[in-house]
Amino acid sequence: MTEFIDSARREIQDRLGQLRDEVKRLERAAAALGDGAARRGPGRPPGSGRTTTTRRRRGGRRRGSGTRAAQAEKLVRENPGITISDLAKRMNIKPNYLYRVLPQLQQDGKVRKRGKEWHPA
Repeated sequence: MTEFIDSARREIQDRLGQLRDEVKRLERAAAALGDGAARRGPGRPPGSGRTTTTRRRRGGRRRGSGTRAAQAEKLVRENPGITISDLAKRMNIKPNYLYRVLPQLQQDGKVRKRGKEWHPA
């Protein structure tokens, strides 16, 4: 039994040695690549990052082609007093999309809102 235990210990020690070599190799590779994180300069407060970082401005939401808006406007003209829920059912879309489209049509002067109902302008 002790022979088995000694053999198992040797195998474990050999494997640990292999793994240590692998860890060293991977650490060298990672150091060569750099970690990519912004580094603070000495004495700089946390969160200050690099001084040379430039912030990219995110672009706004791309404006759509207006086909849904035109479809909604047409349905409002054909069905004065229609609600967003009914519009969504007829257009086979979710109502939350229309909560963005119809106020824009209202701003453009194409429809009017009375309570929950939408009417042609």
